[in-house]
Amino acid sequence: NKHIRLVNGKDHCSGRVEIYYNGTWGTVCDHSWHLSDANVACKQLRCGHAINASVSAPYGLGSGKIWLDDVNCSGNESNLWVCPFRERGQHNCGDHEDAGVICSGSKQISLVNGADHCAGRVEIYYQDTWGTVCDDSWDLSDANVVCKELGCGYAINAPVSAHYGQGSGVIWLDDVNCSGTETNLWTCPSRGWGQHSCGHHEDAGVLCSEHKQIRLVNGADHCSGRVEIYYSDIWGTVCDDSWDLLDSNVICKQLRCGHAISATVSAHYGEGAGQIWLANMNCSGTESSLWTCPSRGWGQHNCAHSNDAGVICSGRLCKGSILTQTTEY
Repeated sequence: NKHIRLVNGKDHCSGRVEIYYNGTWGTVCDHSWHLSDANVACKQLRCGHAINASVSAPYGLGSGKIWLDDVNCSGNESNLWVCPFRERGQHNCGDHEDAGVICSGSKQISLVNGADHCAGRVEIYYQDTWGTVCDDSWDLSDANVVCKELGCGYAINAPVSAHYGQGSGVIWLDDVNCSGTETNLWTCPSRGWGQHSCGHHEDAGVLCSEHKQIRLVNGADHCSGRVEIYYSDIWGTVCDDSWDLLDSNVICKQLRCGHAISATVSAHYGEGAGQIWLANMNCSGTESSLWTCPSRGWGQHNCAHSNDAGVICSGRLCKGSILTQTTEY
């Protein structure tokens, strides 16, 4: 008795190909692995058609037996093991060559136009197309499912009316009605895939507890001041241990304030309050946000607010106007 599954993907329609045979789950070698082979696996799992046939174990290394090698399907077979292949014991593969599949029935979710992956417009990838969610009945229970699914904590806001800009393409879901405990958004009650009475001006958004913001405080404008980070619902500061222009440069870019002119130390812009979120920053200067740089980790420090770090950026004024005080991340 044989079964097939896809492991370590976003859902049961993407991942490493595994076959159950003789009481053991094993993998498929990527030699000669093509879309026609992957297509058979997708059809077998009722996941539509194959949109990618991956090689070299992108979904991690399997274990146990390598059941099939040199699979050579026409694409019309009813299951993978009726295709021509080289049998177990006759292969020359290792698990670093495990084959994978992405099927058209695979679904992914992302948040777009917030400045990190924990805030933004809700977009769902389904049937080879990214689309949005309508804000009819959109609330914190629905948003909470998205936050959990993305590993972003819990929902603190469920913005409507294309707060994060209008999407394009398909509007995949409408009248979503989650309890908040579901594992992903599409298992919640809704009108069904592609069923809606909406326009993209109604695109739903999410703001999760794990989203981060950054600002500069007590300077002449939003491009100079004490560094403050909003994380886990609390504003806090950054310690000046190892603080330099490379670290400061990341902030200036992040706030669209040009490049760093000065990296200030010893609470040059006054002492902050609350948490000291980061210490011993070691940015290369090319990172997209400060918290992607090496550091001690969130809340790990041996500093006081007398060590609060600051920044002066080159773009301190923008045509005489002061821009928004806070950039959401």
